[in-house]
Formats: sequence, C-alpha cells, structure tokens
Amino acid sequence: MSEADDCLFCKIIAGQIPSSKVYEDDTTYAFNDINPKAKVHVLIVPKRHYANVAELAAADPAELAHIVDIAQRIADERFHGAFRLVFNTGLDAGQTVFHVHAHVLTGEVLDE
Repeated sequence: MSEADDCLFCKIIAGQIPSSKVYEDDTTYAFNDINPKAKVHVLIVPKRHYANVAELAAADPAELAHIVDIAQRIADERFHGAFRLVFNTGLDAGQTVFHVHAHVLTGEVLDE
C-alpha cells in the first residue's frame, strides 16, 4: 500500500469521503475546511499526491502557480480579492495531513 492509498485528501479527491467542493479541474480540487479559521477557509489540493509544498514546487511548479491562481479566484469571488495563503510543511509546523494543501483564508479582515 502506498502513502497515497491511506491519504485522507486522496480519499476526498476520489469521492470516498464527502467534502464541500468549492472548485475542481483536471489537476486540482478545493473544498471548505471542516474547522474554519476565518469566514472563508478553503483547502486547495493537487489531485496528484505530494507530501508537502517543497515537494510540489520541485516536481511541478506550474501546479503550485495554479494553486495560487485558484486562491486568487476564490478571494475575488468571496471577498474583495484579499486573502492569506498558508502551507504548513512538517509536523512541527502544524501539518497534520501529509498531502500538500494550501489554506485560503479570506472573507473578512484578518488579524496579523
């Protein structure tokens, strides 16, 4: 069994675990966070499994740029374009699911 076979986000992408979809295309899936930290808190994940943002950037920088573009679109639709984009990389940085994911926080004025 590969790491991706037991991955929560791979199962969400595959439709095995329900999610509240915000966006989907051939390479990327976005859904609402179940424990939001802002009025709008969306997770954006590449459909291909990468452990963290550094691995994604090395393997597919175009997908990383695509994720940033999707974040901007979500912020444009749900707020006035302002957003915070967070990638936690590693357990000590708060990463709990080891499938790279961007947290898009928007929808309100955010504290520092």
